[in-house]
Amino acid sequence: MTRFSLAALLLSALPLFATAAHAAELDDALTCKENAHAFISDLLDQQLINPKPMRVESNSINAFWPAQGQRMTAYGFSVFAIVAYQKDDPLFRPGDGTPIAPSAYGAVVVGTQSRVQAALTAAGNTAIVHHAGPLLTAIFCKQD
Repeated sequence: MTRFSLAALLLSALPLFATAAHAAELDDALTCKENAHAFISDLLDQQLINPKPMRVESNSINAFWPAQGQRMTAYGFSVFAIVAYQKDDPLFRPGDGTPIAPSAYGAVVVGTQSRVQAALTAAGNTAIVHHAGPLLTAIFCKQD
């Protein structure tokens, strides 16, 4: 590979590194030490998520898209969506079934369940890791 083509390759990759450097990391927030209200309020204050949920499940879990142009990561994985619910909190809409818990929150990330579980275990995090779809895994905190 010539020096010119190597330099061109490195220069073309710079925007990828710049984007990664500006991603909001959610690792500390996903250690299950706060409630859903505090978790969502912080993301709203930083304008990282849309204020209205894109979907409300029957178990009252509200799913929020990242705000346009915002990128978040959790344990090195890209965040696909944010999920949360807190009973009797105006930030959340209730579903038509039984709520999953009085307070629950998390992030749905792009990655296999086994890789996400390995990353959380290595970090000493005991959050719930749940398969959420093809190549999607939820990192979930639930308070009873």
